[in-house]
Amino acid sequence: QVQLVESGGGLVQPGGSLRLSCAASGSIASINAMGWYRQAPGKERELVAVITSGASTNYAESVKGRFTISRANAKMVYLQMNSLNPEDTAVYYCNARGIHYTGSFSDFASWGQGTQVTVSS
Repeated sequence: QVQLVESGGGLVQPGGSLRLSCAASGSIASINAMGWYRQAPGKERELVAVITSGASTNYAESVKGRFTISRANAKMVYLQMNSLNPEDTAVYYCNARGIHYTGSFSDFASWGQGTQVTVSS
């Protein structure tokens, strides 16, 4: 079992900043990539940013230049969000993919429980 715990969401005014954190735990052998997705009411879940074990990053066009994903260590990532606007309001989910050990090695893909980000004046 692999668990992801997110933190750092909340209410912020337009133009403000927030930093989300995601920590992975469990019988993890390696993590290939960790990322952030978001889902706004009535919309599908979408990729926000992802970072690989080799530190390659990919961002949604809508957040480029405003959001930065980084790794604190092999099992923890941050999402620094600047210049937030109301369109960024959503539940943000952490995702991790890699290999875990449960008697044998196998692939895993896990999601966190989500953290609410609300941008409003």
